[in-house]
Formats: sequence, structure tokens, C-alpha cells
Amino acid sequence: MILNNVNFETYFKNYPDKNGYFGKYGGCYVSDELKGAMEEITEAYYTICQSRKFIAELRRIRKEFQGRPTPISHLERLSNSLGRVQLYAKREDLNHSGAHKLNHCMGEALLATYMGKKKIIAETGAGQHGVALATAAAYFGLECDIYMGAVDIKKQAPNVARMKILGANVVEVTEGAQTLKEAVDAAFAAYSKEYKDCIYCIGSVLGPHPFPLMVRDFQSIVGIEAREQFLEMTGHLPDAITACVGGGSNSAGFFAGFLNDPVDIYGVEPLGRGPKLGDHAASLNFGTEGVMHGFNSIMLKDENGEPAPVYSVASGLDYPSSGPEHAFLKDLGRVQYDMVDDKETIDAFFALSRMEGIIPAIESAHAVAHAIRLAKTMDTGSILINLSGRGDKDMDYVIEHYGIPEK
Repeated sequence: MILNNVNFETYFKNYPDKNGYFGKYGGCYVSDELKGAMEEITEAYYTICQSRKFIAELRRIRKEFQGRPTPISHLERLSNSLGRVQLYAKREDLNHSGAHKLNHCMGEALLATYMGKKKIIAETGAGQHGVALATAAAYFGLECDIYMGAVDIKKQAPNVARMKILGANVVEVTEGAQTLKEAVDAAFAAYSKEYKDCIYCIGSVLGPHPFPLMVRDFQSIVGIEAREQFLEMTGHLPDAITACVGGGSNSAGFFAGFLNDPVDIYGVEPLGRGPKLGDHAASLNFGTEGVMHGFNSIMLKDENGEPAPVYSVASGLDYPSSGPEHAFLKDLGRVQYDMVDDKETIDAFFALSRMEGIIPAIESAHAVAHAIRLAKTMDTGSILINLSGRGDKDMDYVIEHYGIPEK
């Protein structure tokens, strides 16, 4: 497939380029001091990712520890309630620790051990990345600091408890809006003081090069598995695939398996309470080009051109930018980025729970809601959803704020 002069047969060889750019997006906008640390990580990753020993160890971990491959489930009852279009879900909620995040965390922690680092640092929003990294740290015997906004700590208490049980040090961030953006700020500040002895394990396809590349590569197992499984299950490719997009790790990995196929691809951003600035986190739909946290992408800005306040019912999606590859794929027209608001998301949360026995993460419920909406516009066909995480962490919050609807 060739689109806007980009050949998707050779896409992964060409993007990002050697400087970490997807077209005009990406790069490495950090201090001179941290540039050295980024170069060290880049050199290590480009060396190790081609190492037979590293690849074999990562494959063993995925199979024996993570429980991969995760299955695809046919959502038959939900599909039948909508018409003739058939919905399927790639079950990353069944990956060990309950979400897709462990796919790159085990890879990043394995890289840290190969580099001789003793500690890993990260941020988290919904807590899924924090839990996954705490899991990886425990597995490899590394120290672990997780920075998390005070608002998200209250909202995601079960995941905070999991991180602490796993031995991580959870650092509460009380500046600003006290959510994901501030957690990233704090984690970067800490890393700038400790980079010689630790590695910052970014939780999405964000940040300075090589992280957007590295996290996408580790997450691409989701799309590779899903494509093979769907073909084996049905004999054909899905008509459309859909995944939620905040920073964009689950979607980048999922989309990677299908970019060169005749498949419609949809990324789903959180519209939250509506289109007013501060009521959503739909950066790709409402943002403009800008640099934050070491990379150039599309971001939501306030009147001073600084990162704007954002909101989403899903803590893992409330970030004022998105990964540079998503901005690139949007400009190319290869991926369509739609939006789903809080109400539609919570309705989908309960629909999947009650019709399929699967309680999704609120982040993933955005993709479920979009698939339901899309199915209603199609006469026939199939849609594959990336169910990026399970909803254990969200149940108390949903009950407190939305109650349990009558049957």
C-alpha cells in the first residue's frame, strides 16, 4: 500500500528516521545533559534489538510469564444486539497484570538490565503502566519509582495498592492538575538527576527518541498476533480495527499489524464532557503542532501556547498530546481519529460487561463504544477492537460516580 508517497511495505524500515522523526513529528528535545542519556539508550536498543539472545529471552518471558499470545474473543451477543456486523476483541486484558502495558515494560526492564542499570523510573496515569513496571522491576530485581498525580492516586486506589505490594515506591505528585501530565514532568525531573544509574521507562509512544520507536516495537506483538489470529479464526481480515488513543501505546502496537492491509483503522480519543478546552483530551482532533516532554507532535495549548488542562473519565487518556507517530499517521490519512464522550464510554462499559461477561478498563471502553457506533453505520462486516485492559481498577470509581444501572 502506498499513501501520500509513503510505502507501507517498507514503513517500519523508514519511520522513524535515524533522528527519531515521523515526518516532521518526533525528535529529541531535551537538555544537552539528557541527550547523552538518550543516545546511550538509543545505542543500546539498536544493538540489543538485533541480538538473538535478547529476542529469545523476550519471547520466553512473553510466553512463560506474560501468558502470550492473548486470545481474540468473538463478541457474539453484543454483535447480535446491533445487527449483522460482527465484533471481536483482542484480549489484552488477559495479559499478565491486566493490560497491554507489560508488553513494553518487560522489554524496557530487560533493556535496563542489559545496560547494567539498577533502577527504573516511570510515570503513570490510570496505574496500568505503573503496575506493569512494578511487575517488571520485581521480576528483574530492580528498584522502581513510580510518579503519579494525586488526583489519579485517589481515582485508581486498587492499582496504587498493587504497585506498593509489588515493591515499587509510589511518589505522589501534587503540582498543577495533579494528573498524568504533571506525573511525566516529575518523572523527567527525577530522571535528569539519576540517569547515570537508572533508566526512564516511558509509558507510551511518547517522549524523546528512541522511546516512540522502542515502545511501538515492543507493543507491535499485539497487532502481529491479532492479524494472524483473526485470519485463522475467520479466514479473512477485519473490515475495520479500533483502539483508544491517549499517548497511544496500545493503538500504535495494534495498528502496526495492519498498516499495509486494506483495513480501515480508527483511533479513538476522549471527548470527555465536550469540545470546550479543558473538558476533553482529544489532542489530535483539536490540537496544533507543539513540543512537550521531549518530542514534537500535536498538542492541546492554552492561551499562552503551553500544554492545556485536559480531562477524561479515563485516567490513562488525560494527556494533552499524543505520540508523534499518531500525528504522522493522521496527516497521511492512514488512520482516522474519532472521538467518544464520557456517556457513550460508560454505556459501552456496562454493555460489554453485561452482554459478554468482560469488564473493560474505561480506556478500552472508548474503543468498544466506537465499535458499537461504527457497527450501526455498516450493513455487514467485522470490527476488531483492541481491548487494552481490564476494568478492576475502575469499578469503585464507576459505581461511585455513575451507579449500577437497572437491568
